[in-house]
Amino acid sequence: MQRFDGFPPGRVRTVAVPALFFTDLLPMIDDLAELKITLHLFWALQQQEGEYRYMTLRELLQDARFLGGFDADPDAAASAVRAGLARAVERGTLLHVQVDGVDGPQDVYFVNTVRGRNAVRAIEAGRFVPGDREYPIALVDERPNVFALYEQNIGPLTPLISEQLRAAEQDYPVEWIEEAVRLAVERNARNWRYIAAILQRWEAEGKDRGVTQQPTQADRYRYVRGSLSDIVDF
Repeated sequence: MQRFDGFPPGRVRTVAVPALFFTDLLPMIDDLAELKITLHLFWALQQQEGEYRYMTLRELLQDARFLGGFDADPDAAASAVRAGLARAVERGTLLHVQVDGVDGPQDVYFVNTVRGRNAVRAIEAGRFVPGDREYPIALVDERPNVFALYEQNIGPLTPLISEQLRAAEQDYPVEWIEEAVRLAVERNARNWRYIAAILQRWEAEGKDRGVTQQPTQADRYRYVRGSLSDIVDF
């Protein structure tokens, strides 16, 4: 049995599930594949924007991580997904429409909500045609946001730190912030000013030249004698 390490501290992304799911729908579901697919679509559709939100069978069958939760054998997993979808449609949880695509018929699924029912009516009336998305919705490792990253590795958030983190998200790539936090932890300099100094240096000098390398004697002198001497500890 695979074990789960638990939810991390701090802010984590959440998904809204209607209360009616727990009171009315969940007691009816007696098939694991149907349950997994139902919950997956609650998640997947909330990752999308726009008036009409849907998943296609093709997208589901191309998501290797999603399929791996059904069976190690890809063909058996695909069969389980198709069977689970059929049960969810028969149950009335999902709505299914088949449309003509570039590569032939395409199976499209909506959650049976007002928005989903409106989408089906729009397709039937010729007012909406689902198309291939440039970036399909798929399961990936959840990356902590910068607030959770800071709380997990540096310390509690304060209003001032939260404001500085929001500004940093606008100014620097998330990968830079993550690496700067890692360096601060490795060097036992767990404070935001140290992290900000790293980011500012990468921005000014180029990240490849930045503090991922071992500091030179000139670096040591400049920082020890400079305005950041109270926060940099090489």
